[in-house]
Amino acid sequence: MKTRMHKDLKNRVAHDVLPMEYSVDAKERTLGRVASEAASALLGKKSVHYVKNKVLPVKVTIVNASKLLLPEKRVAQKAYTRYTGYPGGLRHFTLAELKTKKGIGAVIRRTVDGMIPRNKLRKERMKRLIITD
Repeated sequence: MKTRMHKDLKNRVAHDVLPMEYSVDAKERTLGRVASEAASALLGKKSVHYVKNKVLPVKVTIVNASKLLLPEKRVAQKAYTRYTGYPGGLRHFTLAELKTKKGIGAVIRRTVDGMIPRNKLRKERMKRLIITD
């Protein structure tokens, strides 16, 4: 099945659209709500020029990341898993370990990354995410 574009959008490319910037304030908000708002903006769904097979020039900045609301139970029990590709290479680590080792920015980045579709545009979209404390 092929993606069909409207006549007006057929000749327009992503660089024809004016760059947009969104700011998400993480102060006293939960991780999932901040991440879903950022992911929606990165996909371009807040723009009238949204096309699902193009990366729009949208920059998303998450401010006050250190003031994110993370319950103690979530920090202790949330577990991440990754596989190295080798036999016996299944690795487990908790949100607390990730937060101490790489900071709160890595936690937010990993959460937003999980909300972006897994395709060729994913890396380009994630480059446009900026996280500040």
